[in-house]
This record gives sequence, structure tokens and C-alpha cells, in this order.
Amino acid sequence: MGKFKATAIAAVGLMLSVGLAACGSEDDSSGSGDVGFNAVEKGVVNPSEKKGGTIRYASSDDWDSPDMGDTYYAFSQNFGRLYGRALTTFKVGTGLESLEIVPDLAETLGEPSDGGKTWTYKIRKGVKFDDGTEVTSKDVKYAVERSNYSAELQLGPKYFKQYLVDNKPPYKGPYEDKSEEGLKSIETPDDQTIVFHLNQAFSEFDSLVSMQTQPVPRAKDKGLEYQKSIVSTGPYKIDSYERGKAMKLSRNQHWDKATDPLRTALPDNIEVALKQNADDLDQKLLSGALDMDIAGTGVQGAAQPTVLSNPKHKANADNVTAGYLRYMAVNQHVKPLDNVHCRRAVAYATDKVAAQTAFGGPVAGGEVATTIVPPTVTGYQKADRYPVGPEQHGDIAKAKEELAACGQPDGFSTKISARSDRPKEVAAAQAIQQGLTQAGIKTEIVQVPAGDYFNKYAGTPKWVHDNGVGLMLMAWAADWPSGFGFLQQIVDGRAIKPSGGTNLQETDLPEVNQLLDEAAQDTNAEARNARYTKVDQLVMEDGGIVPLIYARLLLYRPANVTNVTLTHGYGGMYDYLNLGVE
Repeated sequence: MGKFKATAIAAVGLMLSVGLAACGSEDDSSGSGDVGFNAVEKGVVNPSEKKGGTIRYASSDDWDSPDMGDTYYAFSQNFGRLYGRALTTFKVGTGLESLEIVPDLAETLGEPSDGGKTWTYKIRKGVKFDDGTEVTSKDVKYAVERSNYSAELQLGPKYFKQYLVDNKPPYKGPYEDKSEEGLKSIETPDDQTIVFHLNQAFSEFDSLVSMQTQPVPRAKDKGLEYQKSIVSTGPYKIDSYERGKAMKLSRNQHWDKATDPLRTALPDNIEVALKQNADDLDQKLLSGALDMDIAGTGVQGAAQPTVLSNPKHKANADNVTAGYLRYMAVNQHVKPLDNVHCRRAVAYATDKVAAQTAFGGPVAGGEVATTIVPPTVTGYQKADRYPVGPEQHGDIAKAKEELAACGQPDGFSTKISARSDRPKEVAAAQAIQQGLTQAGIKTEIVQVPAGDYFNKYAGTPKWVHDNGVGLMLMAWAADWPSGFGFLQQIVDGRAIKPSGGTNLQETDLPEVNQLLDEAAQDTNAEARNARYTKVDQLVMEDGGIVPLIYARLLLYRPANVTNVTLTHGYGGMYDYLNLGVE
């Protein structure tokens, strides 16, 4: 297992080093790594041990949910580590260090046995909830049960449900099954030990338990309402959360640094303003009235010229290679996209350069994408199933050939969904709309809020089908830096859910599902990566995903923010775990 981790990180490291080397600039104002444009790629920016003050975040929308058992946005998982500790997490560090999985709530990484089908963890002693109660292994077990086996919590992944041995008859989750035993495949022989029994070997299980293992005391759980009264195990507790308005956090007096080698807990307070206009948010960052954009997707198009042309602002900016893909999901159950040739027509007709421009061009948007797996993830292999012309504005002739093959020679009509509070995404939808028109594919853009994008709209098949939304804009980063961590939740048919789903196009190809299962068990990195490449090829052939951009970000960090590092573990945003303010 350890050998695989080193191999995976080394492979990702090679690809990242190639991408990041291209980010340099002739007018880089620093070689020291603590000030200047792109300084975050050289080291810790503005290092400090100063405690106190309030760090101010803002968001153009809201969380899907701040409940760590019911969330899937990368920024939510990054920020959530301030109030919730999982068994493992990504290391805080510079460059490739941020890809490394390290123990958090657990004393060490897991101990595998039974050929990788059983994993045992020891929980650190002395970790307490914010009410002073000591955390036990039963609280971790309960967290997994509620997040994976209840009908109420649907926004997060369901890895545990898919790979843990289930009860017979099947376990229905703690809201229906009131027994103390619960799920039999998670054992808690004592308060510090938790044992997971899997239905197959899983070589990347240490990465999987970085999610949804933040302990939850059964007595404090309120289902969906738990997001309003989350019990903290991190250095901060949530004092208040008003959806669509604000969240406020202060120090958790029962957090003990002696139990936590990762967190420094510098600020006294943390504030998050919600539903802020995205362009106004950027202006507040530039003026110093705000410290951090929590979404971590970079400044909007209106602010980009100011950041890059003003030396003062540019010195506080970073143009980084992100570890995620911007793409368009093509739903196979919305007519006439149930015909593969109609899906392929969309792929050929998409103007990728127009989409790239909408996201900020090559510098702040990224490189035009031709595969599902991005270059920063193991399993990537250069390919282009649907060439869209030498200028990459779309191959209209090929699109019309596919339209004829699907019985729609004059084109058809459908809808595109985009997140209303993300101007760059809306602009990309408009650019794609114009390109598709050239092939006779007419579209209507449907704008919906990011906070509900998955639980009410694009991630809810009934809404998609009922409203005829055949195309959905999406951005996706790996849950952990491997082909499995990137692909499973967006192309495995078993990841399709009634709401909160991320397999938006509803891909369900038996060969894809089988390849992912085989890869999870295989300890040979080369063989695993070959399977991920094959999955990419199969889904592209099926026309379910149109890759748009291998993302780059133009991030901004005001000069008063300290201890700034980048986390590739969460897709290339700033790491929120140890930020401070001067």
C-alpha cells in the first residue's frame, strides 16, 4: 500500500511540475517564496505565528451543506477541517506535499489485513467535541452510517455504502435502524479502535477515509437540520449559521493542540459572508475589505485585467494549475440526446475556445481539454476523440453528419444549466450556446444557484428529465489524486442518486463499472492507470461528457493574510487550515 502512495504522488508530481513550470513570469517579483506573483508555488507566503484577529471569508452563494457528511464541494471539505477532523486528511505543505494523505483524527494511517479487505485505525486519545465530551470510535462509525446509509443525506459521495460489507437484510441507516449494533461491517472493539470490513480489497482506502469520518455524536444528530448545530472537533466551533446570510466561528475551548499536529489555529474568529455578488466580492478582496474568497475558483473576468496589470495587485496573486476539469455533461435520458449520435453532435459542435475565453483565456481559464482525466491525475493519456477543428471552434461538418445519423438533420432544441452566481460559468454557457447554433442545435440557458445545484437541480435526475435539461456545466476535481478518485463519482453507474448526484450525464456502462472495481483492488499502479485510461475512452466514445478546460486559476490573497499555501489535494485552491491575519 505504501509503495502505491509514493508511486501515485510521484506520477502526479511529474505532471504538476511540468504544468507549474509554465506558470512563471518574467516580472516575478520574488525568488524567496514569501512575496510576489506566483509566490505560493515557491513556498509559504507571508509566514507568521501571530495569533488573534478575525479572518473574513465570503462566497457568491452558499454551501451545498456545511455538514461534512452531506457535502461535496471542494471548498467545503477544505474549510470544514477547521471544525471537523476526519481519520485522515491532506497534508498542509508546499507543492507536492499537499497531495500526501496523513493521519488526522487517527494516530497513524490504516493497517490493512485480509488482503486489503480489512482496515484498522486507532483514534487519538484526548480529542474532544466542543461540549467537552471525548470522541470515541462509535462517533466515527455513526458518522459513516448517517452519511452513506440514510435517505435524508444525499449530497456527499457513497463510497462506504458501495464498498463496505452490508448487513443482510440490507442496513437502512441509523434513522430507520435504531439498534446499537448498526452496520456490522464497522466494528468498534474499544473507544479508540475502528475496523472497516470491505466487500473487496481497496488499495486507496486511506484516501477514502479523509471524507465523511468526521465524528458525529448520535445524541446530537438532527438529520438535515444538523447543519445548523454541528458539533466541532477542530479548533473552531460554529457559533451561528444562517443559510444564505452568514456563518460565524470562534475558538473551540476544548480543542487541544497536543492532540493535533496539523492545525495552528491562529485567528480568534472566522466570519463567512454568503450570497455576495461575485464581482463585488473581488473588489472587496482588492481593497482589503475581505481576506479570502471561500469558493477558491479565482477572480472573475472583470477583475482579471486589474489584477494582472496593477503591480501592487499582481504581487498578491497566483496563477496556478488547478487539478480539475471544466466540462459539459450530456444527459442520455433527455431526448434526443438518448441517441449517441446526437450526443456526439454536441461534442463536435462545441466551441471550446469560446468557453476557454469565458473562463479567462489560457492564463486564468486554462488549456482546452480533450480528455476526461486531466493531466494532473494518474491515468491521463493524451487523446482527442472529437477534434473540433484546427482553431478549436467546433467541427460543424462532423456535427451535422452525426445529426443526420441520429435522425435530426435540421438540429434539435435542449437546455443548458449553469450556476447563476458564477459569472464565468454563465458566460461559458452563452459562448457554447452560440457555437451549437451553427450546427442547428438550439439551447436555452437555465441559471440556478450553486448551493442547490446538486440537491435540487443538475444532480437530481427527475428535475433534469422533467425540465429537458440535456446539457449541464460542471467542474470536477479528484477526491484524491488518482484516476479512481477522479472518475468513480462522475462515471460509475452506481453513483447515480435521486438527488445530490455528480454523475450528471447518468453514465451507466457495465464495462466502466467493472474496470473501476478491478482498479480498486489492483496493487499494480501501471495496471490501474491503464484501466483509468480505458474508462476515459469508453465514456468519451459514449458521448456523455464534453471536456472543455483543464483549469487554471487566478487566485488573489490580500497582503494581510498569513501562512498562505496551495492545496492540490482540494483541486488547487488556497489551503484554509492554517491561514492567519496580520
